[in-house]
Amino acid sequence: MFDFTATYTDQYQLAMSQVYFKNGKGNTKAVFDYYFRKIPYGSGFAIFAGLEDLLEIITNLRFSKEDIQFLKQYDFEDDFLEYLENFKFSGNIYSVQEGDVVFPTRPVLQVEANLIEAQIIETILLNLLNFQTLIATKASRMRLVSRERTLLDFGLRRAQGPGGYYATRAAMIGGFNGTSNVIAGRDLDIPVSGTMAHSFVQSYDDELTAFREFARGRPKACVLLVDTYDTLKSGVPNAITVAKEMEEQGQKLMAIRLDSGDLAYLGKRARQLLDAAGLEYVKIAASNQLDEFVIKSLQEQDAPIDIYGVGTNLVIGKPDAALDGVYKLTFSDGKPRIKISESLIKTTLPHRKQVYRMKDKNGECAGVDVIVMENENDTELSKVFHPSEPYKFLDVSAYQKEALLQPVMENGIMKIKKRTLSEIAAYSKSRLAELPLEYKRFNNPHIYKVSISEKLKAERDRLISEHKM
Repeated sequence: MFDFTATYTDQYQLAMSQVYFKNGKGNTKAVFDYYFRKIPYGSGFAIFAGLEDLLEIITNLRFSKEDIQFLKQYDFEDDFLEYLENFKFSGNIYSVQEGDVVFPTRPVLQVEANLIEAQIIETILLNLLNFQTLIATKASRMRLVSRERTLLDFGLRRAQGPGGYYATRAAMIGGFNGTSNVIAGRDLDIPVSGTMAHSFVQSYDDELTAFREFARGRPKACVLLVDTYDTLKSGVPNAITVAKEMEEQGQKLMAIRLDSGDLAYLGKRARQLLDAAGLEYVKIAASNQLDEFVIKSLQEQDAPIDIYGVGTNLVIGKPDAALDGVYKLTFSDGKPRIKISESLIKTTLPHRKQVYRMKDKNGECAGVDVIVMENENDTELSKVFHPSEPYKFLDVSAYQKEALLQPVMENGIMKIKKRTLSEIAAYSKSRLAELPLEYKRFNNPHIYKVSISEKLKAERDRLISEHKM
């Protein structure tokens, strides 16, 4: 949708790149890992989203003439700007599939490119993957607690600017059914749905006339907002009147919407009134600051709500607001690289790597992902270690191993077939179904194990000792 140029980056990426260029290091091959350190929302898993958008943007990422002219005022030298005029990402990217369940500290995606190319794409990579993964994870939590009820994204008006577009995409990957976001519906082939605002009812002298006019204008998808004045004394009775009039025309009222008050109580009373009038087919939609906690409560109260319209709390990722995804150098100029921290969990893992998902003899997820060095033979993989508590280890020799990082871009060209959003969502649903229930608990989920191989641990420990001498 948006016209990204290569200036969609941070200044320090270009500053570093100019120094690489001047010192002849621009073509030095490097490997960067993308991963995150903490699962948002207290969840037991995250849903990876944003990959296909990222690959498409990177494929076409260039510096325009306007970009080059702009950069001249910021102390970038002419020969470096000439280099940027011909910039094109030509590296390789390895990644898990979009929609997969992912966990902290293990590589989700790996970039292999020259230093300049790898640095320039860092910002757009983090911007897209962190945000969409955050929202897809939030949406997935709502899907789990709402079970088979319809979930609609109503968040565009409350989103942080154009982020609402990508929030809608991520919400669909996480399990939502539709959106009020018309432009996302157009571009991404998402079902578009909407009702009316209170202003529509207020614009008429009385509620009944407003409902009649709306039903006349939208007979095939008519949803009436019933809480402008008094939900049970006015809104629902007037909706019933209009529904009966529609039946006389061979039409059916689709739903009523509750947008304030005690949604469980009002939903039950509205259901009783509708059923007593022979309108069992009319659905009840609810909105008003919904999130996974409110939806879970409504479900536990057996609220007869068929459709949840979720806005602000979905598209801004409340309360976490950001995924702490990072992009770290692990290999360059033929050597493994490491960043050391006082906390071992924040010390990076060197080398090119692969990640295996452990599966038991029945092919079911064993609740363990293992990070290994790229050239390790999975058949020889046996003892694996906790990444920050080295005395904890696990024998995985009896497990089947599924390699998760696969080539998705080679020499700057996408290597995967573009999938529809519904295909990505279906894949995500299938992968989440493979995850044992204890990791999907709403409260206090079991912690999924992420381990490192014995060889990788030895390499990390060697580099720590070497740099601390």
